[in-house]
Amino acid sequence: MDTELRPLKFVPQLKSVLWGGENIIPLKGLESDRKSVGESWEISGVPGHESVVADGPDAGKTLPELIRMYKGALVGDAVYDKFGDMFPLLIKIIDAAKDLSVQVHPDDELAEKRHHSLGKTEMWYIMDTVPGAKIYAGLSKPITPADYERLVNDKEIMDVVACHESHPGDVFFLPAGRIHAIGAGNLLAEIQETSDITYRVYDFDRRDAQGNLRQLHTEEAKDAIDYKVYPDYKTHYDREAKGDVELVKCGHFDVRKVTVEGDFRVPAGKDSFMVVICLDGKCDIATDGGAVTHIDKGETILVPASIKSIDVKGRSTLLTATV
Repeated sequence: MDTELRPLKFVPQLKSVLWGGENIIPLKGLESDRKSVGESWEISGVPGHESVVADGPDAGKTLPELIRMYKGALVGDAVYDKFGDMFPLLIKIIDAAKDLSVQVHPDDELAEKRHHSLGKTEMWYIMDTVPGAKIYAGLSKPITPADYERLVNDKEIMDVVACHESHPGDVFFLPAGRIHAIGAGNLLAEIQETSDITYRVYDFDRRDAQGNLRQLHTEEAKDAIDYKVYPDYKTHYDREAKGDVELVKCGHFDVRKVTVEGDFRVPAGKDSFMVVICLDGKCDIATDGGAVTHIDKGETILVPASIKSIDVKGRSTLLTATV
């Protein structure tokens, strides 16, 4: 296995959308006059939106090209055996100046049946908010599929969608099937399965740039929604803990928060790549082979699976994600 691979930075893919804000470009220290940037796709293998290496010996290569070149040394042998040349996670930073549509995503089984794709389980880490910002996640009362259809047609679906005040540091886990929406005033990091399948349930009767109502997917969503009501939709963890804290662990990804004040070693510990997102501060990341990569607030790197540990030096708050 090639042990000379280094952590990789990719060119962020900025997406201007009708609900986008103006926070992502300054967060990432970019020079751009783009407006209403709602998403920065940090690491993506989605066809047509493949990430491109920003610098180093592999600059200009796409993520799928790298996987074909390095295989398990990059993503992990077990990951490569399961997913082949497809990178299994999509990493985004999202800035919502307006409410996003209310939506739901299919699970792997339904997505494969309908779209020959992975489903979309995701999680959000709230980086910043404006006062009064909200996250919509889950149902606040039990409904049936027939109730759902009636509520959508009567434009009353928000009456049964659970609403949560959001604050920096909040974590929301959104398994496929959970109805949800990002409310206005949230800046967040999103980690999800590699899938761009979204069923739009409700869009506040907004119109697109051409004046048309955006398409809803009422029928498709009806079979995808998890109609159960859960006691709590927010993930709880020790916010004061330093070092390495588990946030979400599921069959699709393992996401942890790492708070560093000085020096901290992060073991890989499994046969997987590691995504590292710098939420705050800055640090140097040294690999077991001696390579050093600097990462600033708003940047994301991909640590190859052949690197078994990283030493973080500086003052920073990181998210790490493995599969």
